[in-house]
Amino acid sequence: MTRPNLWSEQKEILFEDNHLLIINKPAGLLVQGDSTGDEPLSVKAAEYLRFKYKKPGAAFIGVAHRLDRPVSGVVALAKTSKALSRLNEMFRDNTVHKTYWALVGKRPEPSSGHLVHWLVKDPIRNVTKAYSAAHPQGQRSELDYEVLGQAGSRYLVQVNPITGRPHQIRVQLATGLGTPIVGDVKYGFLAPLPDVSIALHARRLELSHPVTKELMTFEAPLPTVAHWEAASIYY
Repeated sequence: MTRPNLWSEQKEILFEDNHLLIINKPAGLLVQGDSTGDEPLSVKAAEYLRFKYKKPGAAFIGVAHRLDRPVSGVVALAKTSKALSRLNEMFRDNTVHKTYWALVGKRPEPSSGHLVHWLVKDPIRNVTKAYSAAHPQGQRSELDYEVLGQAGSRYLVQVNPITGRPHQIRVQLATGLGTPIVGDVKYGFLAPLPDVSIALHARRLELSHPVTKELMTFEAPLPTVAHWEAASIYY
């Protein structure tokens, strides 16, 4: 039995125990399957576990949260149904602290702040629109942001979402600050990146272990691609 080519030298595996598998997801990879039929992270992770532990059947992998396909960074997967149930509850109750890094083309003004919008998703076009006032179909969405500094010709912004809505960071930065994320042509950036990713990275995840209750922090290194290179000085 040859090892599946999942993650070279396991560099994308940030942590693993009996209940959790924490992955630094590469941009371009789905977290969970969709209509494209492309193999998602959840299937790759299950196959990795099946191989590692020589399981005769399928390995359990539960998905409690997602990152958009063109986004990289920390994803927490559950290896047991107990862990999945508790992770689902934590994400639903917003008790998981998430930190993202984003590259934008111009410096946001003001350089730090709190954004509130009502987001309405168009599932047909897979885009989300942000409204600055309450909208009858909108979900109230909040985030905090801070400019960490200049990264080459771009600006590095740290974002802490308080709610977890589809495309929330992408549309709130574009609409609320007029600073779409580098490469994110869906929300107003002028040109795609060569690898068709966007410069949004789930940098850090802080949560209580779903079984031991230990407070844990997981940090994902930035992708080793040209557009992120200048931001590495902020580690």
